[in-house]
Amino acid sequence: MTRTHKNPGRGEESAPDSATARGRVGAAGAVQSVDRAVSVLETLARHGEAGVTEIAEELGVHKSTAFRLLGVLENRGLVAQAKDRGKYCLGAGILRLAGAAAVRLEISQEGVPVCRELADELGETVNLAVLDEDAAVNVMQARGTAAVTAQNWLGRRTPLHATSSGKVLLAHLPPALREGLLARPLAGFTERTITGASTLRAELETVIEQGYGVTVEELELGLAAVAAPVRAHDGQVIAAISVSGPVYRLGADRLPALAKRTVAAGAELSRRMGYGF
Repeated sequence: MTRTHKNPGRGEESAPDSATARGRVGAAGAVQSVDRAVSVLETLARHGEAGVTEIAEELGVHKSTAFRLLGVLENRGLVAQAKDRGKYCLGAGILRLAGAAAVRLEISQEGVPVCRELADELGETVNLAVLDEDAAVNVMQARGTAAVTAQNWLGRRTPLHATSSGKVLLAHLPPALREGLLARPLAGFTERTITGASTLRAELETVIEQGYGVTVEELELGLAAVAAPVRAHDGQVIAAISVSGPVYRLGADRLPALAKRTVAAGAELSRRMGYGF
């Protein structure tokens, strides 16, 4: 028997909303599929390689379901067919994801003493940011004694074109990837935000030439920052270290000295990441 629900406003009974019910079933199915896909990866990690039948038995699903899961994971490069036809193993995509996670973890750990020393020396807030698709995300923060606010930038995604760290990361991207991001609309946050692609291109060239990026009230009024690149062992820019503070303390007269010290901190962190050896 179909359960009915009373309408408190009219005292009448009505059938449950079928669209809502279908939505709940669909959401539950999606979560279950994700859980099963993760289970496939864990199974392959334990056994090295396995066939469709083995995976189906371990997951408690039909072979057709296991085959579909493997197909999706294979298309994303997360699993691959082993030499023996019908056997699967973890794919190169896993290494890509693991490598990205390892770099973030390593740079966060190595960045702690560098960021704290810089914050203590300058008295300002120091952040360490990495690229996260179309934004910069801060993975480490240290506050200096002169910091007047307790604003927490840790874990925050910030726009590439309106932050000093973002400009550094954007400037050192491969040309095709950089141009793809520049082709998107550039949001304006203040009157000083660069929203024109051609103007931003020129700015990024300056970042590369001088070795650091600067923003003055481009993301928030009253906020200025300077950032320098951090390189991996192969010379690739993997992060940006920045110093930020109020414009009355980070004025034009002080920025050059701050930039020089920030570049030195970036070089020190790059050395810790293996660059120059």
